Amino acid sequence: MSKERIIAKPGFNRWLVPPAALAIHLCIGMAYGFSVFWLPLSKAVGITAPVACTPDMGFFAQMFASSCDWQISMLGWIYTLFFIFLGCSAAIWGGWLEHAGPRKAGVVSALCWCGGLLISALGIYTHQIWLMWLGSGVIGGIGLGLGYISPVSTLIKWFPDKRGMATGMAIMGFGGGAMVGAPLATALMSHFASADGVGVWQSFAVMAVIYFVFMMGGALGYRVPPTGWKPEGWTAPAKKASNAMITDRHVHVSVAWKTPQFRLVWLVLCLNVSAGIGILGMASPLLQEVFAGKLLGNDLTFSELNADQLKAIAAIAAGFTGLLSLFNIGGRFFWASCSDYLGRKATYFIFFALGFVLYASVPTLGHWGSIALFVAAFCVVLSMYGGGFATVPAYLADLFGTQMVGAIHGRLLTAWAAAGVLGPVLVNYLREYQLSHGVARADAYDITLYILAGLLVLGFICNLMIRPVADKYFMTDAELAAERAIGHDKSSEGTTVLEWKAAAGTTPFVIAAWLAVGIPLAWGVWVTLQKTAVLFN
Repeated sequence: MSKERIIAKPGFNRWLVPPAALAIHLCIGMAYGFSVFWLPLSKAVGITAPVACTPDMGFFAQMFASSCDWQISMLGWIYTLFFIFLGCSAAIWGGWLEHAGPRKAGVVSALCWCGGLLISALGIYTHQIWLMWLGSGVIGGIGLGLGYISPVSTLIKWFPDKRGMATGMAIMGFGGGAMVGAPLATALMSHFASADGVGVWQSFAVMAVIYFVFMMGGALGYRVPPTGWKPEGWTAPAKKASNAMITDRHVHVSVAWKTPQFRLVWLVLCLNVSAGIGILGMASPLLQEVFAGKLLGNDLTFSELNADQLKAIAAIAAGFTGLLSLFNIGGRFFWASCSDYLGRKATYFIFFALGFVLYASVPTLGHWGSIALFVAAFCVVLSMYGGGFATVPAYLADLFGTQMVGAIHGRLLTAWAAAGVLGPVLVNYLREYQLSHGVARADAYDITLYILAGLLVLGFICNLMIRPVADKYFMTDAELAAERAIGHDKSSEGTTVLEWKAAAGTTPFVIAAWLAVGIPLAWGVWVTLQKTAVLFN
């Protein structure tokens, strides 16, 4: 498990590393799909209908109650805990990861994530929600954080010529985790459901086993390049004004967070994610309430629709959210790859400038009744939301060097935790406030969208202010040598070969590795496309 034992030997094929990272990210990405469990869990006692707790039962009493069903609002705390502990664990243990290596971090991630699912299964079986919070929310959240950042530094070092694309491939998996996990969970719950239970605890247990196998396979597949390695024939671009943002020196994680660049990138990520996560959470009700009967070819408002019509537009909205998830995933790979050619700063300028135009135009598109343009605008917005996540690790490597980029990225993910609160709070509370003051449902999102557009203006300004890191923050040669000694960074078995191409015999292994992650992902995409088809009927 030690880092020095996983240093690759000459001839190792670097294309074996991205599928290893994808195997972990596809599993932990199921955090996005946990809402598929909420409805069955809200009637785990009543089976066919929820059994409400007595009105005088307080919050803490409900935590330990086993005779009444959980409210969805209580279950939703798991989602909050996921991203709080993801950000905190990545920030706290990112430095340890750089020294311990990605394999050890991947194994710990698998133990935490899958162990958390098993604890949650016990909590569901005994009907103790605090066990679910502890298992999936806290312990699973720690596994999320370690699993999320485990491949970042390694991929950037393996792909110095394609930093954005490499991290985009892995982080694409996190976005696609729910696309695979949610239909799998639905199928398992249908299989295990009976007259005596809703089949959720059994589904958690089975998924824990499946995920553990995949995550351990991914963790054991990690290899790190020897210090100074580069692809055969590749030469680092000469230092010039056009790529002044890219450094070949390194900043220590304990220093990086004190720099103005770190604070600005933190704000850039937080503002981009706040706008995107706010849209992601309200996409389904927004489409239904803005267009209402127009989705069915009539001019009825949302409040005028009957039960069958409401059910029909809910199905259309589900297809809409599925389409957004596809663009969220595709954007992670597309925009991160584009950043290798455009530059990270220019890519974020596109996110903020184009995003501002789209957010500001969506209310007008809604009033025009242009469903196609409305959907297209949201698809582009969600692609840039995913692209923001995938591009930021390479942005950090450009600014702070590659030596401790995984740890620096871990600390930056606290911006995600903050955005997870800011975005939904802005959207949900502003909507409720406007509805309570008599604003029509179709108009209740306008001000919210303009405010989110304003957040992107702030992000544009923050990105504009980012400059190359000052010399005083970089490690000296002696400090870098000491850090590499602590991190066990050296050549495999003392080899001095630091440039090679993949051995010919590795191709079958690469194909097998990509099929192992590609087939589940393709299945998830196919299921999502089937749901999305209702949009075009």
